[in-house]
Amino acid sequence: MSFKASIDDQNGFPIITLTDTIGGAEAEIYAFGGLLNAFRVPVNGSLFNVVEGFTGREDIAANITHGFKSAKLSPFVCRMFEGKYRLENKDYQVHKHFLNGHAIHGLVYDGIYAIIYQESGNKAASVVLQYDYKGDDAGYPFPYTLIIEWKLEAGNKLSVSTTVTHSHDHAIPMADGWHPYFTLGGSVDEWMIQFDSNTQLEYDAALLPSGKKLKDERFINGASLKDIQLDNSFELDATKQDAKCRLSNDILQLIIEPGKSYPLLQLYIPPHRKSIAIENLSGAPDNFNNGMWRIDLSPNEKKVFRTSYTVVLNR
Repeated sequence: MSFKASIDDQNGFPIITLTDTIGGAEAEIYAFGGLLNAFRVPVNGSLFNVVEGFTGREDIAANITHGFKSAKLSPFVCRMFEGKYRLENKDYQVHKHFLNGHAIHGLVYDGIYAIIYQESGNKAASVVLQYDYKGDDAGYPFPYTLIIEWKLEAGNKLSVSTTVTHSHDHAIPMADGWHPYFTLGGSVDEWMIQFDSNTQLEYDAALLPSGKKLKDERFINGASLKDIQLDNSFELDATKQDAKCRLSNDILQLIIEPGKSYPLLQLYIPPHRKSIAIENLSGAPDNFNNGMWRIDLSPNEKKVFRTSYTVVLNR
């Protein structure tokens, strides 16, 4: 087999490794959160990890809310104003993690996913994970199911799809996203970024959308990240078949290709400036309230969200 899926299920939750045995790339997936903890590719004779992840099981269990590295964002993304929203004339208040007075990054980032299926083959290695949210938070008492498939293919390409379903007798509000931090080595000040957007969402002081859109053409043709501060959402160009984002330095280029189900990019540069969060989002922050790209998922409807990450060498 050219591709191999292996599982380490000792000492707590499973860790799945997808390996290209010929090309050398490998992806490390945690059952904790269903997240991508590492994506290693061959560079100059050794493996280089383009994901800022965790050191192991104890680290992620203790520190997932310190930056939410690679976290699955669901059933809401980014911030929700005071953790409150109204649905069918009823007020709801979520109770999970808050930052500066607002609920943040959903309710399932620390769930332990079940391994449903794994496959090793000549063209790809993959793993399918499932998490059943039980409606434990009184602010979102709507059980639903998440199925996540990670797939590693030739050419250092890693893709992920998320399928969401529920069986209530009414539609439920839903948003989906990922929160990975990427690194190319060194400082972000030495990197370039390009993505297909000329529109930024206006934020207020609490980093919640005002409802307005601002023209922002800085990154259409690529720009240096030197001295740039980012914690913003950008609307991808819907007229393009596959709107892309490219992060690069002299050695590497990371290409992110979200499907139409992820119309927004949220970009955040942490204070240490050694990585950048490039988050694919299905809707705007606080969209249970502001309605921006909000999804009302019908009973037994399947909603699928897809994106992919490909690393290429520039030399």
